Amino acid sequence: MTVLHVIASMDPRHGGVCQAVRTIIQGLQPLGIQNEVASLDDPAGPSHDGDHFPHARLGPASGPWQYGRGLKSWLQSHLERFDAVILHGLWLYHGYALRRTVQSIRVRGGKAPRFLVMPHGMLDPYFQKDPSRRLKAVRNEIYWKVIERKTVNDADGLLFTCEEEKRLARLAFQPYRPAGEHIVGLGVDFPPPFTDTMASAFAVKCAELAGRPYLLFLSRLHAKKGIDILIQTWAEMAAQGTGAGRAGFPSLVVAGPLDTAYAEEMRQLAERLCPPASASIKPSIFFPGMLQGDAKWGAFYGCLAFVLPSHQENFGIAVVEAQACGKPVLISEKVNIWREITAGGAGWAAEDSGAGVRRLISDFLALTPEKSAALPRQAMECYLENFGVEGAGRRLAAVLNPAGSESRRAPPLPFPSSFAP
Repeated sequence: MTVLHVIASMDPRHGGVCQAVRTIIQGLQPLGIQNEVASLDDPAGPSHDGDHFPHARLGPASGPWQYGRGLKSWLQSHLERFDAVILHGLWLYHGYALRRTVQSIRVRGGKAPRFLVMPHGMLDPYFQKDPSRRLKAVRNEIYWKVIERKTVNDADGLLFTCEEEKRLARLAFQPYRPAGEHIVGLGVDFPPPFTDTMASAFAVKCAELAGRPYLLFLSRLHAKKGIDILIQTWAEMAAQGTGAGRAGFPSLVVAGPLDTAYAEEMRQLAERLCPPASASIKPSIFFPGMLQGDAKWGAFYGCLAFVLPSHQENFGIAVVEAQACGKPVLISEKVNIWREITAGGAGWAAEDSGAGVRRLISDFLALTPEKSAALPRQAMECYLENFGVEGAGRRLAAVLNPAGSESRRAPPLPFPSSFAP
């Protein structure tokens, strides 16, 4: 079976959707499913050496609609050789081009692949209600009526990562009549085992931390992530010593790309609340930039806990990666997988506000030594039960080929015997 994934961009700097596509492909490959990607990335842009699948770069894209004139002609020439095609994300040109191509194949009686849409949270009503997105909300209403309702309702089905995403998708736009709704989850790759090289790589990226205990935020630096309330609440608690554990109050590492105006705004906020000159004598906030490879895993394995007080998060790959490293997570109830996490005892969830962040940090720091010692195993068990690549791959394969035979089962991942300090 061959599957085409159509996405606006596979550049990791553009958020978690491209990483989701990579892990989806990883879950499908052991089941004998061949995958290719078509994107609007610039052929002359940076390559992603770790990708082991064909990738047609059909950009560069231009404008807010991300129009790329080469995509539709490529789809017209290649789409019929695939058994299924998955549209990743909404509201951009790649979805319009794909839906029109599928439609034209069906009209002329050709071999159209099974057409599925994975919204990746882009039907969440948050985006229509957020006061900072009023113009975009009006634009989306118009775009839905003219174009996107056809994409959603004409597809063979929608793919969701969890029950909460499916529930929320029904609330934002009408008419909403998808042919099918399938919860397939989203597998997250098992992390590489901890090594001293990882710790060293992170230490180089964040030398000022100097080995002190820290909470970790690792994501895009975007307003919807709740970074401002995290920084403000952390600074208040640090100044008061509120809830300080046996090792004192932890520092805060805010990791993510720093090349945006919002990222600079957050750096300035942190400097006002926690001047750099005091870094040597009290907990501080550090911005190491985007972390990848060993430095990223070193940050995960070395943190006390992962924190993400997002105002909207469809899944949260970094949340699951932290769990897979045996780390508890402190998240808002707007991270759609919060129910699975709290039910598994792998972390805490609260409202996306200063009071919620304060409660998350306070409850975590107030743990007894016995409860703290149990957290790594609980985090790992929650990951294996809910977010493993194999399970997500098999659920998606069943939707892609509902009449197919039982696929070969991939070998289970080993449960680690120990975790990094």
